[in-house]
Amino acid sequence: MNSTTEELKPEVFEMMIEPPGKWWQLRLKELWPFRELLYFLTWRELKVRYKQTALGVLWAVLQPLLIMVLFSVVFGRFANLPSDGFPYPIFTFAGLLPWQLFSRALSDASQSLVNNQQMVSKIYFPRIFLPMSNVLSSLVDFGVAFIILLVMMVSYEITPSWRMLVLPVFIVAAIACAMAAGLWLSAINVRYRDVKYITPFLVQLWLYATPVAYSSSLFPEKWRPLLGLNPMAGVIDGFRWALLGQEMTSNSLIFVSMFVTILFLVSGLIYFQNTEQTFADVI
Repeated sequence: MNSTTEELKPEVFEMMIEPPGKWWQLRLKELWPFRELLYFLTWRELKVRYKQTALGVLWAVLQPLLIMVLFSVVFGRFANLPSDGFPYPIFTFAGLLPWQLFSRALSDASQSLVNNQQMVSKIYFPRIFLPMSNVLSSLVDFGVAFIILLVMMVSYEITPSWRMLVLPVFIVAAIACAMAAGLWLSAINVRYRDVKYITPFLVQLWLYATPVAYSSSLFPEKWRPLLGLNPMAGVIDGFRWALLGQEMTSNSLIFVSMFVTILFLVSGLIYFQNTEQTFADVI
């Protein structure tokens, strides 16, 4: 009888919330017990994104395709910008894919806390999962559009080389950059709702400062490391190098971009964690 009673006893889950430690400490191990929540939040974002839409996930393909056509006409035909020996449409589309991943993830992540303020103010969970779920859900759009890029490569008779094995490095770099900017903006947005209006302008300005519609080879060699201060510049160049076989315009540009991305992400994590304890009161 006693053994049966013990078997029917519900499992007790205890959680101890400790005060934050040093301001520079990254308390990432606290996220592991909540890992399943991240999965459900990401899945929820995917369902909400295309709910009651006629085309659904096809919007992930239409957006970069339409922008590619626009850039090909304006910059490729009229401005006659160089495309490093590749057909301009595929040169542009290969740059637009990581950019669309970054811009979509950043825009959604920046509003993630405010859009879920009922959750933030009523229950405890790692708030970082909200911007993180928006970033991860953007990978689905990227995957669908990536299939179109592969079809275009076949039609233009472009064969990937061994460099394609390095492609995940630059995809992770784009995610890290979006996550870093999303952490900063989402945390600031809790206190200052101006972020909602600044973000679209910031993304548009960032696009023209990034070699998506043009090649980084347009910049003199000595200035390319400065271009690397824009972390997405290195991601775009690396993506084209790995997928299309484009010659690397500057190794220093890639290294500077990767260093800035890591610095940007770490600072975003520190800032988010140090302001997280005030979200429920301010939001």
